[in-house]
Amino acid sequence: MPATVTCVRCGETREGFEKPPFPGPVGARAGEEICRECWAAWVKQQMMLINHYGLNLMDPQARAFLTKQMEAFLFAGKREEIDTSKQGTITH
Repeated sequence: MPATVTCVRCGETREGFEKPPFPGPVGARAGEEICRECWAAWVKQQMMLINHYGLNLMDPQARAFLTKQMEAFLFAGKREEIDTSKQGTITH
């Protein structure tokens, strides 16, 4: 992993990761292309999504939902707008 990365999310050259911050291909990509500051912003967003939707991380559907949101947040520059009418469910 590079000591510094030019982050694809923020465009800044910042500190990178020693090892991928997440398992699998998405984590490897994040380790190569995302800075620590943007990863920290994702962790904060992830907690918001988990709490808002009441996600059970043992549920494969919940994990798939979070992975999709992570990819959009980190690599597409999109933020999930939290729909308060969907509180307690990840179906939308």
